[in-house]
Amino acid sequence: MNDITETTNDPDNAWLENYPYDTIVVGQSARMVRTLTLADIQAFAAVSGDTNPAHLDPDYANASLFHGVIGHGMWGGALISSLLGTVFPGPGTIYLEQNLHFSRPVRIGDTLNVTVTCIAKHDDKKTVDLDCLLVNQKGERVLYGMARVMAPLEKLRLPRVHAPHISLFDPEARHANLLALGAHLEPVLCGVVHPCDADSLQGAMDAHQAGLIKAVLIAPEKKLRALAAEAQIDIGSVTVIDVPHSHAAAEMAAQMAADHKLEALMKGSLHTDELIHAVVMQPGLRTGRRMSHVFRFEAPMYPKPLYITDAALNIAPNLQEKADIVQNAILFAQIMGVAQPKVAILSAVETVNPSIPSTLDAAALCKMADRGQIKGGVLDGPLAFDNAVSTHAAEIKHISSPVAGQADILVAPDLESGNMMAKQLEYLAGASGSGVVLGARVPIALTSRADSATTRSASALLAKLIAHHYRSHPA
Repeated sequence: MNDITETTNDPDNAWLENYPYDTIVVGQSARMVRTLTLADIQAFAAVSGDTNPAHLDPDYANASLFHGVIGHGMWGGALISSLLGTVFPGPGTIYLEQNLHFSRPVRIGDTLNVTVTCIAKHDDKKTVDLDCLLVNQKGERVLYGMARVMAPLEKLRLPRVHAPHISLFDPEARHANLLALGAHLEPVLCGVVHPCDADSLQGAMDAHQAGLIKAVLIAPEKKLRALAAEAQIDIGSVTVIDVPHSHAAAEMAAQMAADHKLEALMKGSLHTDELIHAVVMQPGLRTGRRMSHVFRFEAPMYPKPLYITDAALNIAPNLQEKADIVQNAILFAQIMGVAQPKVAILSAVETVNPSIPSTLDAAALCKMADRGQIKGGVLDGPLAFDNAVSTHAAEIKHISSPVAGQADILVAPDLESGNMMAKQLEYLAGASGSGVVLGARVPIALTSRADSATTRSASALLAKLIAHHYRSHPA
């Protein structure tokens, strides 16, 4: 009887070698070992489109016959295919047939020994029959069957082609987790200022119906009701305050907020500067800090939420204005649960250069934090964008910093760079974002005409959380 050759499929091996038909003997085998993870299940579902709740919904799976989440049956079949195509017979193998029998479910954490063994050769067509067996860590057979392949005829030794990187990012789950942060809090009275297009009105009503806000619609009533009827949006459950135009809507909203009749504001279809001007001109809404905007992004390639400021209000802030912008962002991150945010002051380079004013501002802001003029965060700068978010990039530049590579907050040098950075994250990197204005006595949810319903509800949630914080910690 021929000796059985055991081969481990080592992904760290830089080369793949095959077994041509003439070298294969009956009884020869190969083996690989894999442990099923949640990421495996999610990736298989994403690639195959098989979103059976038995694999992805713990509540459903717990109530099923299997009493818990199980892996896709064909994930085991894919392991067999991997072993045949990369190890034995290896590169050049052509799949002809495969039958499979599923004996037991495979659960997260199960370690499978995958073995294929040659049981017959057919010289006329150079085909090989292989027994296929998957056994779990308990020695139980979970999957078995027989494969027939056309074996390679020539010896090959090829450099291993590494699989593409799959980033598992579920924006709906991230959004649900964000909304859950405020699920235990009562909705806050929010003035929705001039929501006179279908998107802003629908976004406000979605937030109202979701219990994020108690919407107070401030707009020309006749125009608003005509729009609601045309767009089939039910506004019967909310208060409508009639005003003649958008400027009046902004002034009314600011006055109501100053009179403590509203705890938050939400921008409708008017221009941002109309609303902000009305708030700035209302003495009862002013605080000791300049108003600034903060984006909150969930990016597929970053392990935690990323806060970007200021990309919407302050065009070319000076040093003192940047200090307020940083302090607003730190407060926001703390409200969102980051006890001591790591703040990266961005520029084009990571060294102080008198020819680049933003590097001087960055150095000064860090010194202000050292002296207690900015509180609650860990600051470092100047940092280039790559050094702020990539530990690897920081190591290459020999940057030793508690912020580099793990920033929570990115402070842009000016509005132009901040706005471009935010939009690139959304449109090129697939990030999901929301935003809010701080620095007034009430939070202001700023939304864009291009924002989705998800973004609008997320921004309403941010305003809700900040408003609840202000109840016990007035701005």
